[in-house]
Amino acid sequence: MRATDNQGSFLNRISIRRNQVVSMDGNHEQELEDLELFQKHVADRFSDLLSSTSDDDSVLSIAWLRKLLDTFLCCEAEFKAVLLMGRDPSQISKPPLDRLVPEFLDRVVKALDVCNAAAHGVESVRHYQKLAEIVVAAFEQKPIGDGQVRRAKKALNSLMLTLEDKEGSTHKSAERTWSFGRRGAPSNKDRSTAGNFRSLSWTMSKGWSAAKQIQAMSANLVAPRGGESSGLALPVYIMSTIMVFVMWALVAAIPCQERNGLLTHFPVPRQLGWAQSMIVLQDRIAEEWKKKKEKNKLAGLLEETQRLERLGLSLIEFSDSFQFPGEAERLEEVAAQVSELSETCKKMEEGLVPLQQQIREVFHRVVRSRTEVLGVLDQGGKMSAPTM
Repeated sequence: MRATDNQGSFLNRISIRRNQVVSMDGNHEQELEDLELFQKHVADRFSDLLSSTSDDDSVLSIAWLRKLLDTFLCCEAEFKAVLLMGRDPSQISKPPLDRLVPEFLDRVVKALDVCNAAAHGVESVRHYQKLAEIVVAAFEQKPIGDGQVRRAKKALNSLMLTLEDKEGSTHKSAERTWSFGRRGAPSNKDRSTAGNFRSLSWTMSKGWSAAKQIQAMSANLVAPRGGESSGLALPVYIMSTIMVFVMWALVAAIPCQERNGLLTHFPVPRQLGWAQSMIVLQDRIAEEWKKKKEKNKLAGLLEETQRLERLGLSLIEFSDSFQFPGEAERLEEVAAQVSELSETCKKMEEGLVPLQQQIREVFHRVVRSRTEVLGVLDQGGKMSAPTM
């Protein structure tokens, strides 16, 4: 893939450059080139995401979300190289990075919670799929009789009930057990053990809110100005923005606990070249979210979920009015809808588990990166500490 090739050459370029002995002026010029190339790669990747929205790969489909997570992983790897590879640790401990990097790491911790919630939400979507498969199995039996219709209607009613989420709080429970990750945010004095996120089950209280988590992640997300816009503050801001966007898209697409009040806009200056495609995608997703919210249908914007809802409502209408043997024209319409429902279930069967695995990969990647950044901060702090 072109993005993978670009990433490999970019990382090799930084590694070679920072292992060379160069003058301070030359080093500064190379830093600027690296920053420009990083921005270009971000712009290209989100442009690819925007242009890949075909009928089979529309925004917030399973396939598109997988591409989004791939984009995140590629951008994260390059960001880490720009920020850390071959760099004097004391640079990360100087203003404004002494403030921006801890803020970024705090967003990482919040993103881990969102990853957990999204991975659990995928399980809910798999439940929708199983109910839809029962409907398909019932209606594929020929000829369609009262027994098949009753069986399909029971599954359809269960499906519609699970898709209704008027409070934006899919599958509320007193406690939620996640399949991976345990958060242990360290204090400054505990940085030696920071980043110890273990792959264990952990619980989340019913008061946790995906909407509030995204809002907290977007707080203090301000584009660097003046001289900071050409320094390391810029890639920190870019990666923070990418992280907020990706987590926001996951929450919008996949059922997550408490999404009432989910942001439909977070400020990204429209003059920034690298952000143009991201802004267009944000506007599209936000518009869809507003439409669904008006209808009190907040089970998620996942393309496949919305198809289940649309087809399910039509098939319920058919089931309510069915009288054996049924009208030939209507039976033909139902056959086409069942075929579309079957195809949607197939896409879900093929894509949901890999999507869940990618969410876990994102989780573990940012855990490792957070640990590495904290290690560099430790080194920088020791180097800048006065000797006794």
